[in-house]
Amino acid sequence: MRDRKGSGALKLLFGMILLGFMAFVAFVGFDEQQYGSLYDVDLGLDLAGGVSITYQAVGDASGEAMSDAKEKLRKRAESYSTEASVYMEGDKRICVDIPNVKDANKVLEELGKPGALKFIDEKNQEVLLPEHIKTAEARSRRSEGVNSNSIEYVVLLTLTDEGSKVFADVTDKNIGRQIAIVFDGEVVSAPRVNSKIESLYAEITGLESLESAENLATTIRIGAIPVELEEVRSDVVGAKLGEKAIHTSLLAGAIGLAIVILLMIILYRVPGIAASLALLCYVTMMIVVLAGFDITLTLPGIAGMILSIGMAVDANVIIFARIREEIGSGTTVRTAINNGFSKALSAIVDGNVTTLISAIILNILGSGTVRGFAQTLAVGIVLSMVSSLGITRLFLTGFYDLGVKGKGAYGETKKTTKLNIIGKRPIFFSISGVAIALSIGLLIFNASKGEMMNYSIDFVGGTSSTIDLPVDMSLEEIQTKINPEIAKVIDENNSSNIVSNKVVDSTQIIVRTKTLNPDERTKLTQMLKEKFDVAEDGIQMQNISAAIGQEMRRDALVSVAVATLCMLLYIWFRFRNLTFAAASVFTLLHDVFVVILAYLLFNWTVGTTFIACMLTIVGYSINATIVIFDRVRENLSLDSHKRYTLKEIFNLSINQTMTRSIYTSLTTLIMVIVLAIVGVSAIREFALPLIVGVLCGGFSSVCIAGGLAHLMMRKKPADTTAQN
Repeated sequence: MRDRKGSGALKLLFGMILLGFMAFVAFVGFDEQQYGSLYDVDLGLDLAGGVSITYQAVGDASGEAMSDAKEKLRKRAESYSTEASVYMEGDKRICVDIPNVKDANKVLEELGKPGALKFIDEKNQEVLLPEHIKTAEARSRRSEGVNSNSIEYVVLLTLTDEGSKVFADVTDKNIGRQIAIVFDGEVVSAPRVNSKIESLYAEITGLESLESAENLATTIRIGAIPVELEEVRSDVVGAKLGEKAIHTSLLAGAIGLAIVILLMIILYRVPGIAASLALLCYVTMMIVVLAGFDITLTLPGIAGMILSIGMAVDANVIIFARIREEIGSGTTVRTAINNGFSKALSAIVDGNVTTLISAIILNILGSGTVRGFAQTLAVGIVLSMVSSLGITRLFLTGFYDLGVKGKGAYGETKKTTKLNIIGKRPIFFSISGVAIALSIGLLIFNASKGEMMNYSIDFVGGTSSTIDLPVDMSLEEIQTKINPEIAKVIDENNSSNIVSNKVVDSTQIIVRTKTLNPDERTKLTQMLKEKFDVAEDGIQMQNISAAIGQEMRRDALVSVAVATLCMLLYIWFRFRNLTFAAASVFTLLHDVFVVILAYLLFNWTVGTTFIACMLTIVGYSINATIVIFDRVRENLSLDSHKRYTLKEIFNLSINQTMTRSIYTSLTTLIMVIVLAIVGVSAIREFALPLIVGVLCGGFSSVCIAGGLAHLMMRKKPADTTAQN
C-alpha cells in the first residue's frame, strides 16, 4: 500500500513538474530573448500588421530568372524590414511578406518595380553588373586628417570574388574618371575613381548625409529584377487591427479554456481534474512547439488552435465514458481505468487520423492563412493525442495510486439510454432531405441570377478594405457619406458599385471595390485619414485579381474533394467495410449541404476561410461517425451467438456513445461560441459556420450515419443476422 501511494505521489509530482516546466517555457522562455515562449512565436501579417504581396511573372520566365527575381525581391524586402520573408508559390509566383512596415502603400508601389541597376563609365559602357556586389551598407565615421572632427558618410561595398577581379580592372582603367550608378534610367550617384581597388571591399565617399548614403545603399542592394512581374494578390494590415486580433483571440481562448475545464471537472470529477491538468499541459506544449519549430501563427491559426482545444477534450470524453461503463459492469476501478484507455484507443486514433488527413491536404493545397490554420490544427491533433493518451493517464493513475479509489470519484454507467434512433430513421431522413433539397434549390436559383453564393474577393477578385472608424456609423450613413468619397478617389462613376458592410458590435466596416492600384490605395488611405479621422494603422486592404479568385475557387473544391476521398479511403482500410465508408460519404455530403444552406440563408461571405471551415466540419463530423461505427464493429464481434438483431446492435451502439456525442459537441461548441462572441470579424467569419457545422455534425453522426449503415447492411443478400 505504501509503495502504491509512493508511486502515485511520484506520478503526480512528475506531472506537475512537467506542467510547471512547460508553462515556464511557454510564458517566460529560456533566455533574454524569451526563446521558446509565446513571445517568440512568429506572427503572421494579419496579427503583426504589414504587407503581403504575391507577384506573377508576365510571359515566359526560366527557373533561373525566377530564382534571380526572388533574390532581388528578398533584398528589396529586407531593406524595409529584416524580418521580411520571400518564397516561391509554384513556378511563376513569388510571395513577399513584410511585417511591421510604417508606410505600407509606399512599399506596394515600390517593391515590384522592374527597375534596372547599371554601372556606366564616361564612355557610356556598362562596366559592372549588380550580381558582382554581395552587399551595400551605409556608414558614418569621423573624417581623417585636418578636419578630423567632421563626419563623413560612405557606402561600403562587399564584392564577390569575380566582382573583385572585374572591379580591379575597371578602377585601373578609370582612375580620375566618374562611374555613374544608374537605376531605372536615372543617375543616382556618380563617384570618382581615386585609385585601383583590388580587394573585396570598396567605398563610395562624398555623400552629403546618412540618409543619402542609406538610399544609395538600398538602391544598390535591390539591383534589378530580371523578369516582368505583375501583382496578383496583396494584403495591407494595420498594426492596430493586428493587435486587436491578438488580444481578442487570446481572451477568447482563455475564457473558452476556463469554461471547458470547469465543465470537465463537474461532469467527470477526478478524471475531469486529470483531463484539465493534461489540457493545460497541451496548451503550453502547443505554444512551445509553435515557437520551437518557427511555425507562423496567423489569425485562422489561432482559431485552429482554440478549436483544437475543444476537440482535444473528445479523446478524454471517449476514455472516461469507457471507464464508467467498465465500473458499471462490476469491474474494479483500476481495471476500469486500464480497460477504458485500451478500448478507446482505436476510436481515438481513427478519429484523429481522419482530421489530420484534412489538415495535411489543407497544408498541401492551401496557401497563406489557410496553410497557417492547417499547420496549427495538425500540431494540435498530434499533441492532443499525446495529452489524452499519455498525460491524462499519468495524472489519473497517480490519483488512484495515491488513494482516490472510490467508484463515486469516477462515476459509473449502470444504465444505457434506450432511444430508438434507428426506428426514427424516416423522420431524420425527411428533415435532412428537406434541408439538402432547399440548399440545392437555392444554389440553382442564385446561379440563374448571377453567382451561386456571396463570394468574397478571395474568389471573384477586387479590393476589400477593413476600416476601423473612430465613431460608430449606421449603414445608411456609410453608404451616403463614405461610399461617395471613396468613389471620387477611385474614379468610380457609381457609388452603388461599392459594397459596404458593418461588422457587428464594432466600429469596423468592410468595403469592397474594384481592384485598386497602389496609387489609388494611397489616395484612399489619405482621404480616410483627412475626412473621417481614421488612423492609418486601423486600415487593412486586400487585393486579389479576378484570375486568382477563380483559381482559388477551383482549388477550394479540389481541396474538399481530395480530403474527403482520402478520409474515406482510410475508413475503408481501417474498418474493412465498404458499407461504413459509403454511409460516411452520404453523411459528409449531408453536412456540407446543410452548412452551405446556412451560408445561403445568412448571406455569409465565401472566401478562403470557407475552405478551412468546410474541411474542419468534415473532419469533425467524420470523427464522431467513426466513434459510433467503432462501437458497432465491437458489438457485432461480441455478439457471436446472434442474440441481437442488427437494428438492436445499431441502437445499442448509438446509445452507448450518446454521452460522448453530447459532451464533445458541447465542449467544442463552447470554444467556437466564445470565438464568435469575442473574436474580431475575420474570426467571427470562421466561427459562425463552425457553430452550424458542429451542431449539424453531431446530429448527422447520431441520427443519419447509423441509419444509413443499418439500411445498407440490412439490404445485403448475405446478411442473415437479422431482419430489422
